[in-house]
Amino acid sequence: QVQLVESGGGLVQAGDSLRLSCAASGRTFGSHAMGWFRQAPGKERRFVAVVNYSGDDSYYADSVKGRFTISRDNAKNTVYLQMNSLKPEDTAVYYCATLRTGYRDYEDEREYDYWGQGTQVTVSP
Repeated sequence: QVQLVESGGGLVQAGDSLRLSCAASGRTFGSHAMGWFRQAPGKERRFVAVVNYSGDDSYYADSVKGRFTISRDNAKNTVYLQMNSLKPEDTAVYYCATLRTGYRDYEDEREYDYWGQGTQVTVSP
């Protein structure tokens, strides 16, 4: 069984920064790509970013490219999402998840097998 626990969410103003963390246990963390998704009120959950197993490759949704950075520390079994220049439209519950195998189709949430409980990020104008 894999457990993912997100933290770092909160209420900030537009232009501020936040860093989300996702601590993993129960699986060989360094063997799986990790992704972040978000779900705004009344909307579907959407892909935000993914990082490969070693941390040397990543991919971002267009909406966050240039503002968000995903990284991982395999020694700490933790993946991070640094969010800068936050906008009100970034308001959502943010989830981390483990990619089931490989490093493809990572924008499709069906390819992820374990999910955290989510952390709320609220950005005021």
